[in-house]
Amino acid sequence: MRWKNIRKSRNVEDRRGQRAGRRFGTGRPAGGGMKVGGGAGIILLLIGLFFGKDLIGPLSSGGAGIGAGTQGPTLTQGTGTTVRSNDEAADFIASILGTTETVWGELFAQAGQQYQPPKLVLFEDGVNSACGFTSSAAGPFYCPGDYKVYIDLSFFRELQKMGAGGDFAQAYVLAHEVGHHVQNLLGVSMAVQRRQRALPKVQANRLSVLTELQADCYAGVWAHHAHNRYQLLEPGDLEEGMNAAAKIGDDALMRSAGRRAHPDAFTHGTSQQRQTWLYRGLENGDHQVCDTFRDVS
Repeated sequence: MRWKNIRKSRNVEDRRGQRAGRRFGTGRPAGGGMKVGGGAGIILLLIGLFFGKDLIGPLSSGGAGIGAGTQGPTLTQGTGTTVRSNDEAADFIASILGTTETVWGELFAQAGQQYQPPKLVLFEDGVNSACGFTSSAAGPFYCPGDYKVYIDLSFFRELQKMGAGGDFAQAYVLAHEVGHHVQNLLGVSMAVQRRQRALPKVQANRLSVLTELQADCYAGVWAHHAHNRYQLLEPGDLEEGMNAAAKIGDDALMRSAGRRAHPDAFTHGTSQQRQTWLYRGLENGDHQVCDTFRDVS
């Protein structure tokens, strides 16, 4: 990827080196919500656990476009903590975050709305958020309660071990989490959370799958516009993204964990589904093609 001359986002909070732990006597703050993530649970699943805590997400309809719904707390540019110098991995992820701010800022502006960018938190081992304490083993995630994306950069080494390496694979992971932020800005997350609470587990999982696939599609929309603006992608990058999407499909992960693929337990989608929706967004560059919920009543 051609990223080194792209501005780095200032919405980065570097908590690496800080120790985080479960805070005694504190529950999830009101409105904190449940964390959502594209890579969330990969490492846990590989040691025998399922995905299954990503139960929040929007129910999009044909009439719910960018900028629809209630806006969340105001986020200001330029308030992030400077990341370490001479840190290429952090520089890369900050630059990719900067492109998401530009792309989604322009798309929201076209809809007559103002985009509120998330803050990216870099951490090690574990982190506290408005969604509670989370170990690095859970992978990258988005917390709707504080409008922040959380990433332990060591996760990308795990992707490499899984055969899903490459800079575009890493950018896809971040763009997916930003996709959850875009969904949150649409103002329908709480409606889906309420709906899931009233549904049996299998049907609630189905809504989670549709949410995750939409975030994949939004990652593709970002890639489409980022490439047009920055000539970001190089030969082989698309293949890296498709490969990463395949490696983190529920069916592939369950087989890697020595389990039989069990569709009723899927919460993120199959490898084929994730590839399909990522490519759909990348090919069209139109968020309206990302309506994974179209046929859901």
